[in-house]
Amino acid sequence: MPLRLPRRLAAAALPSLIAGAAAAQAPAAVDPRVAAAVTRLTPQITELRHTLHQNPELGNQEVKTAALVAERLRALGLEVRTGVAKTGVVGVLRGGRPGPVVAVRADMDALPVVEDTPYPWKSTARGSWQGREVGIAHACGHDVHTAVQLGVATILAGMKAELPGTVMFIFQPAEEGPPQGEEGGAKLMMKEGVFRDLRPSAIFGLHTKASMEVGKIGFTPGPALAAADVFRSTIKGKQSHGAQPHLSIDPVVIAAQAILALQTIRSRNVDPMAAGLLSVGIVRGGERWNIIPAEVQLEGTVRTYDTGVQDLFERRMREILDGTTKAGGGSFTLDYERRYPLTYNDTLLTARTVPSLRRAAGAANVVQLPPWSASEDFSEYTAAAPGFFYMLGSLKPGTTSGDHHTPTFMADDGAIPVGMRVMSTVLLDYLSSGGAGQRAAVR
Repeated sequence: MPLRLPRRLAAAALPSLIAGAAAAQAPAAVDPRVAAAVTRLTPQITELRHTLHQNPELGNQEVKTAALVAERLRALGLEVRTGVAKTGVVGVLRGGRPGPVVAVRADMDALPVVEDTPYPWKSTARGSWQGREVGIAHACGHDVHTAVQLGVATILAGMKAELPGTVMFIFQPAEEGPPQGEEGGAKLMMKEGVFRDLRPSAIFGLHTKASMEVGKIGFTPGPALAAADVFRSTIKGKQSHGAQPHLSIDPVVIAAQAILALQTIRSRNVDPMAAGLLSVGIVRGGERWNIIPAEVQLEGTVRTYDTGVQDLFERRMREILDGTTKAGGGSFTLDYERRYPLTYNDTLLTARTVPSLRRAAGAANVVQLPPWSASEDFSEYTAAAPGFFYMLGSLKPGTTSGDHHTPTFMADDGAIPVGMRVMSTVLLDYLSSGGAGQRAAVR
């Protein structure tokens, strides 16, 4: 991983960087063309969001969503590529004036979740995931991301003649991960050359945030979202009758001991000033109540913000599983996948973009957030260009919402006009500045 500006230094340096950028930032109000377009388009884009929400599709299966996106982009006069990373869509808007190339990304996939919300347009879709029938829902806000980005494309396409540069609109599949055994997401888009013909000088993205009210915008300089690792372990023992445990090597007991021992990595091996976590999300084994099974599967995730801590978790996991299974007379296998890199907001690009956030949302509505332990494959794009990824408040004031990835997650429609106004402003300001000073900070 390239060298990064230390988190404390990045945070300390940011206020002065923002102050300097704000002094040079032009106009003091949102472009009236953007404001008018947002007002005009909000009903249409909100209806589009409802259509997306009622017709969710899982990773690498976003066929109908991709077709809808491509049709909309072609109607706007954009150059459109389809079939990127299976179902990805890229629309290119070339402005009438010379300027930099900038990219903006939205993710399109849904999750294997049964929705439990009061929305009249809630999802009742069913599908297949990893060989099982599942409910499907936009339980992470990707329908809002896609709708907002189509709205932004519509706004900027209406300003094409005056647009100083080129905008790449990336609609990405499988952000939540492809089916097991398949490639997908941002990594596959990069592998298939999403930036082959046009290389942006910066890339932007947004994500709904269930705990933040509509109208609020959150950002984090430097490390913003954690690196995400996925592990799958099989603990192997010896099967026997449940009434004769002395004839078994019980993988259930070994697995229970291993799960508890794995939690000591965070509490006893990681520096208290560093961040990291390990969560076991799946424990699977056994066929009948009176049979001690031959093996138990464990699956889970590790989240970190530093490669040294990431290395420590993987090493200690192997050591703990090895010792625990040997002590019980069993054995183990471990598949440890480093799935998503750290999402890092370039500090100079952050400093230059925050004034745009403040103009579009109101200074009082823009807040600096601590790093989030969720993960994003947006990080794959920032290997090619400086990136800035921010949070869009999606909680309707006075209500509650389930967290992301839960049946009761609710992203309010009120986030849509805010999202369109803010991202349109961010992109226009970047293009109008000519991308000057937007090179990567210390990396």
